[in-house]
Amino acid sequence: MTRLTSLPDGTAVPILGQGTWEIGDHPETRDAEMRALSRGIDLGLTLIDTAEIYGNGNSERLVGEVIAGRRDEVFLTSKVKPDNASEMKMMLACEKSLERLGTDRLDLYLLHWEGRHPLEETIAAFEELVDEGLILRWGVSNLDLKTMRKLIRMEGGDQCAANQVLYHPGSRGIEFDLLPWSRARDMPIMAYSPLGRGKLLDEPVLKQVADRHDSTPAQIALAMVLRQEGIIAIPKASSVEHVELNAAALDIRLDDEDIAALDRAFPPPTSEQPLDVI
Repeated sequence: MTRLTSLPDGTAVPILGQGTWEIGDHPETRDAEMRALSRGIDLGLTLIDTAEIYGNGNSERLVGEVIAGRRDEVFLTSKVKPDNASEMKMMLACEKSLERLGTDRLDLYLLHWEGRHPLEETIAAFEELVDEGLILRWGVSNLDLKTMRKLIRMEGGDQCAANQVLYHPGSRGIEFDLLPWSRARDMPIMAYSPLGRGKLLDEPVLKQVADRHDSTPAQIALAMVLRQEGIIAIPKASSVEHVELNAAALDIRLDDEDIAALDRAFPPPTSEQPLDVI
């Protein structure tokens, strides 16, 4: 069952998408990765996230092959690296991403992280791309609350559509401040590595809760992330089996007993914390 949230402009997007970090890097796994992404689209995981730096463009090329003939089914996100986030360079960087992806527009284009170019200049470059029709909207990634507050006070900064950050059961700091702040502005948080790159999955509590729901620890970790309003999770899935398990996590409803057990193992934040980044 597809579950949706909204961007600030009212566009509905699925709360569970597909990440592509480290996908497309190895020829021997390419076919399996393409089948997985395609199956995800079939299952309603139509938000696909990639970036120009992933595999030096190989991720974008693979995504482009998968969405060929299906572009209108997909909400396509890519990211510009900070060195290219200037008015001089961003247009060319975006055009190269579009070429690799085999499309004429991005639904969302993100600044991958803050770099040496002033954010005011990056915003102006994004807005030029919107005016040219190359992107429909823009956002950011790996920005903490202090920087987000500064961003939206800049000219055009209130057009920011999303912030993509690290968020998983073992990294819940954003629940204290960044998530409620973003939620109040109808600006979704895109959670990358929502399974903690697999490092969390040996936690006994995940297995205990999974047994109660006839599911897997990974599905419980994903359900824990997805229960938060205003979150879009983008786990990587490099096999059809993993994609199908991820999609099935949408149907898991954690009860009060589950949440209490998970909170004991993964305590929610009680104070401001530095933004986790990997």
